[in-house]
Amino acid sequence: MAIILSIETATPVCSCALLQDGEVIINKESNEGQSHSTLLGVFVHDIMNQVRSSNLKLDAIAISNGPGSYTGLRIGVSEAKGLSYGLDIPMIAIPTPYIMASIIKDKVNKGTLLCPMIDARRMEVYATIFDTSLNVIRNTAADIVDANSYLNLLSSNKVAFFGNGSEKCKEVIIHPNAIFIEDIHPLASAMGVLAEKAFSEKDFVDSAYFEPLYLKEFVATTPKNKII
Repeated sequence: MAIILSIETATPVCSCALLQDGEVIINKESNEGQSHSTLLGVFVHDIMNQVRSSNLKLDAIAISNGPGSYTGLRIGVSEAKGLSYGLDIPMIAIPTPYIMASIIKDKVNKGTLLCPMIDARRMEVYATIFDTSLNVIRNTAADIVDANSYLNLLSSNKVAFFGNGSEKCKEVIIHPNAIFIEDIHPLASAMGVLAEKAFSEKDFVDSAYFEPLYLKEFVATTPKNKII
């Protein structure tokens, strides 16, 4: 039984939630996109004010650890590290695809494989394959999607594709066993059961040295309309 502050910033949706015994007490989220640096601090401030006014005490910080947006992950992990250090409480890291798969697992038929997809630009996605018990069938990888992608799985299984990377794959993956589920995002409010389980098992990370799962190195780009 624990009170945990969860943070999710791996995609354009920024979210933060206060969890008690796996249930959501307070939830803050926004899908404005690319506003994490502004929004997350406000969300955390509002929740911490309510924690103090209710005489509660945080037991841990939980962070969605990627893969996903390089900038978003840096913002979320930096906030989580600061809270963990400042409050002297442990930090929990939960893989982003695991959070996404936990949202879907009870909404599809048993035997269906789950493939959360996080956008990695162009026709590339960060994808993981789970079964409905959340066992990993294939580890997370950066996949360039074409008409032959996942055929080894689709030939004998229904596969549910979801997440912000799946939308661009609809016209490419046209196998009859492919199922596309819309509007599924990793959210702090969906981390409750996973964070509670990690806390009970003392599955913590070292906040001083922890780094999120980027999969790829950050590549800076130059604005096209740069004025000299």
